[in-house]
Amino acid sequence: MEQSEVVKRVVGILTEAGEIRRLLEENVDRDDLETDPSVVTVLLNETMPRISVPEDASIEEVATLVGREVGGAVEQLVGAFTLAFAMLAQVHDSGQTDVTSADVLQDLALRAEQIGSSGPDDTGPEEAGA
Repeated sequence: MEQSEVVKRVVGILTEAGEIRRLLEENVDRDDLETDPSVVTVLLNETMPRISVPEDASIEEVATLVGREVGGAVEQLVGAFTLAFAMLAQVHDSGQTDVTSADVLQDLALRAEQIGSSGPDDTGPEEAGA
């Protein structure tokens, strides 16, 4: 999966979590909110590679194979969540009260879309909310 797609999916997960938080703040006793943990499971299933382990592989060989194959996917996921966190934290730390977390996430999704369609550019998290 392309990194830009992973970033967009992470933004979707964080946006959904923010909406659930907002709805719960409005009414803590709500019981109509369905949190769908399968969204994260689907992302993991789509991101993680399929691994073929030889029947005669030793435990050490399996560990090496899994580490090598899964490592890149984990780096993609951690990178996407880290980028989102860094952008949100920067806006928070700057004291910008006119920019919401939803604004920051929307900006990140748009940047990911641009990167996915045109390749990497010079914009980075330091420009979030600008």
